[in-house]
Amino acid sequence: MPIISMFYEILIRMCLLDKKCRNLPHLHAPCCEFEASLSIADGEILSGETPRKQLRLIQAWIELNRDALEANWNLASSGENPFKIQPL
Repeated sequence: MPIISMFYEILIRMCLLDKKCRNLPHLHAPCCEFEASLSIADGEILSGETPRKQLRLIQAWIELNRDALEANWNLASSGENPFKIQPL
């Protein structure tokens, strides 16, 4: 699962082989002992959990980078490696 960004001890990863999220465009955000999968469309948690402060940071980053995240999802869906995105 490639890391596409990292900020405030939060890793942002993208993986297509996650059946829990039913192939919805999403990202994984492990932080400390927590990990959540969040929707690219609206930043809502699809599975897992993360502290409120980190959730707000991740959601703000998704909002700022939604177009790049959607492009990355399309690349990964076609078997290509997603590109890095600037941190928050």
